[in-house]
Amino acid sequence: MKAYFIRRFMLVPITLLGVTMIVFALTRFMPGSPMERAMQRATQSEENTKSSGGNESQGGLTDDQLEELEEEYGYDKSIPVAYLQWLGLIPRERQISKSDITKQEEDVIGAAVITDPENETLVVLKGDGRQVKVNKNKPEDAIFVETGKKVSDSEWTVRIDSPDDRAKRWARRNKGDVSEAPPTSYRAVVYKKRFSGLLQGDLGRSSTFQDKVSDMILARVPIAVYFGLLSTIIIYSICIPLGIVKAIKHRTFLDNSSSVLVFVGYSIPGFALGAILLVYLGARLGQFPLFGLMSPNAEDLSFWGKVKDLAHHTVLPLSCYIVGGFAYTTMMMKNNLMDNLAADYVRTAVAKGVSFRRAVFKHAFRNSFIPIATSLGGLITIFVGGSMLVETVFDIQGFGLLQFQAIMNRDQSVIMGTLTIAAFLMIVGNILSDIIVAMIDPRIKFH
Repeated sequence: MKAYFIRRFMLVPITLLGVTMIVFALTRFMPGSPMERAMQRATQSEENTKSSGGNESQGGLTDDQLEELEEEYGYDKSIPVAYLQWLGLIPRERQISKSDITKQEEDVIGAAVITDPENETLVVLKGDGRQVKVNKNKPEDAIFVETGKKVSDSEWTVRIDSPDDRAKRWARRNKGDVSEAPPTSYRAVVYKKRFSGLLQGDLGRSSTFQDKVSDMILARVPIAVYFGLLSTIIIYSICIPLGIVKAIKHRTFLDNSSSVLVFVGYSIPGFALGAILLVYLGARLGQFPLFGLMSPNAEDLSFWGKVKDLAHHTVLPLSCYIVGGFAYTTMMMKNNLMDNLAADYVRTAVAKGVSFRRAVFKHAFRNSFIPIATSLGGLITIFVGGSMLVETVFDIQGFGLLQFQAIMNRDQSVIMGTLTIAAFLMIVGNILSDIIVAMIDPRIKFH
């Protein structure tokens, strides 16, 4: 069995590679890339500027700005290269600084005299401020103007983009638009190489909020864990005893009435129930808050005041979280226990003098709990997955709402980050389910 689980864990990274590779490729083809959305925002800004009588040029994006967006989100690379950069297996180009190599009439910034101005240019390094003199024919001999030292001896790298290279990128970026002429000059590019991807804990930056994806996820996970733990504790602490009682009191008034309530709750979607509760208990009666997890003035409350305020905000969304899980767990517990109570080994135990109570809890319950145990590993996904619909209704900034916002905004960095975590937890949860079942039922052996 040990070898089986070792093999399962070894397949985790391979499975993740397959899932993330497919989704990464799909995100590159779906509409609404960061460049397209930036152009839409620029167009809207330009229209607003025109309507207000301002300068029309303020709303547009230059070709250099679009090129920077390409470089930031990896659209200047092929899909395999961009995916390997996202993984952190290939270094990215960071702090990119550029300058066109054009004829210069004089040295306007006080640098050394340029002997061949048509082949040389000065590049001001971003985030550094130093100036680099680059020769088109000998980029490896580029030097820092201030010190005269070679750039190749530092952490910076120099390359020359030819007019053909720039024209290809321009054509791909503009999708064959011939209204403007492509660039025709050489360009000196100075940058730093840095490994920054999934393996380094860097999931990129959100194109919508401009925040680091890892920080956004870490801020949302506690909320998902909070609701996941509460809903799991409530569902299992109520449904398992209720299922046992229903199996023992089969076809009684208690069994029939509880079944009606359980299935009515199961038939109502959580988000629909949330909308009803918000309208009647929140808006009309004013008994519960309408959104969020804390009041605006929560920082001014005492510790117990904050706890009370959190509990007050939790009641409605938690009710929507747990309403759908009652029927499945309760009826599975009841049906499994009834099957085991009718089994020969239980009847034999009762015939030998074992009390009915002991036969139920000592013999039948353990076997009845095995099918439910198969779903325990999957609870780990609930802890961070949340419910995007419930969180949307109550405006709770949880992990589920983050996934929903990422899809609606075509935020590819956030989509990849949340997908990676969700897929990893789902795979690990399936393995944990097998481990739990093997621990509960000694008859099961994995090979």
